[in-house]
Amino acid sequence: MITLKCSAMATSSDGLFADMNFLGVIGYVLEQTRFIFLVPILNVLVISLLLFIDASYMAIVVAIVKLRGRTPEKVLRWESFKTDDVELAPSSNHPMVLIQIPIYNEKEVCQLSIGAVCKLSWPLDRMIVQVLDDSTDPHSKELVRLECKKWASEGINIKSEVRDSRNGYKAGALTAGMKHSYVEGCEFVVIFDADFQPESDFLERTVPFLAHNSEIALVQAGWKYVNADECCMTRIQEMSLNYHFAVEQKSGSSMHGFFGFNGTAGVWRISALNEAGGWQDRTIVEDMDLAVRAYLNGWKFVFVDNIKVSNELPSSFRAYRYQQHRWSCGPANLFKKMAMEIIKKENVSLWKKAYLIYNFFFVRKIVVHIFTFVFYCLILPATVIFPEIEVPKWTTIYIPATITILNAIATPKSFYLILYWILFENVMAMHRSKGTLIGLLETSRVKEWVVTQKLGEYNTLRENLLTHYSFPERLRWREIMVGMYLFICGYYDFVFGKTYLYSTAFFIVGVGYIGMSVPS
Repeated sequence: MITLKCSAMATSSDGLFADMNFLGVIGYVLEQTRFIFLVPILNVLVISLLLFIDASYMAIVVAIVKLRGRTPEKVLRWESFKTDDVELAPSSNHPMVLIQIPIYNEKEVCQLSIGAVCKLSWPLDRMIVQVLDDSTDPHSKELVRLECKKWASEGINIKSEVRDSRNGYKAGALTAGMKHSYVEGCEFVVIFDADFQPESDFLERTVPFLAHNSEIALVQAGWKYVNADECCMTRIQEMSLNYHFAVEQKSGSSMHGFFGFNGTAGVWRISALNEAGGWQDRTIVEDMDLAVRAYLNGWKFVFVDNIKVSNELPSSFRAYRYQQHRWSCGPANLFKKMAMEIIKKENVSLWKKAYLIYNFFFVRKIVVHIFTFVFYCLILPATVIFPEIEVPKWTTIYIPATITILNAIATPKSFYLILYWILFENVMAMHRSKGTLIGLLETSRVKEWVVTQKLGEYNTLRENLLTHYSFPERLRWREIMVGMYLFICGYYDFVFGKTYLYSTAFFIVGVGYIGMSVPS
């Protein structure tokens, strides 16, 4: 009976398919499988609401903090180490500080960070600069050696530590650095990536929070960017990162005393770091891993938004894509490894566990990436083929518009780029979703660590960025395939043209016309 029905269906449909063009065939197939889209749409309506509630909650917290003037200096105890007492030696009340600079083949910027750190305003006998050089490039290693020698001759207590292997990546380097005997007398440790250039008063403004508040484990400073105006892609990055610091980090610091450590431009209390188990290399986000473990142990963090450290944004799409892979894959993988650990942790309140698992990890590190790509780039464009499926406007217009405006407010000067930001973020959602799934499923790239390429301020690469590549070298097939899908959906909705902008964005990235062209 089943065979006869199938044969009859095949016979009757042969003539139908013969009269259809290619797009007609696609439409017919989707017409018969429209029910597949109904369940995902119902689910995403709920998820969209959850994301909106979370974003609104953070924005409200930040607004209240700002209106009430609750700066870290007013909420916490803060006293300068400088004294007018002539009988006291200049360094008598300054704690011992270790400054670590992990470097890996970053010859373009390593001298900038070492120089800036060595110029910090702090008693020389109370500061140790430790350069952790894992470089394999001879030129990079020589530049680091000469820079360390230069500052040592000027009286800076600077150590250059070189490992035999790069085991554990950055976490391995930081751990090895903490094992040296001269570190034993240090109370606090500061970490700067190779392209970060702190102001001279960085220690004078951050360390007092730790010295005068025994419950604080971490002081995190904000970032500012030396090349934000280099191209449209760096402007868009600036918008996203400014929102991250101004809203996500600030709300977490103000409301929960917790946020994810950014891996650089931060000061740790060494006793808290050791109590939490030190640096671990089980994921590629050793900074977030340490922060979560310290928070579960009862320590608090403070984000000081009026202290900003200069650094460089990746200006090539290739470098930015690798960075975003690490920033999306790592948290997802850490969530998988730590979920049960968080749940089973004793002497931790249910509220704190719920915040970590639901808000910090599930909504902000997992759902947001997958939802943005699947809903806005796959499901929503496909609804144009099914006119009877109507997605509520609050999901497609009001909620996205509100979240977008919240992002743009953090960078007023780039508000006019808001449309470009939306389109580019949708393209990047595909890469972040991929990274998130790799982290959750622990596939082959889960431990992939590629150092983000930085070019420095006066580098010959930066002077010759407009390198001309052949057309095949520019192609990125994933973006092109998604662009084709969106274009086909846009064809069906030609009158309204809802999806053509999305397809254009994917095509632009797919053929390599985004960011600066930097030789690999």
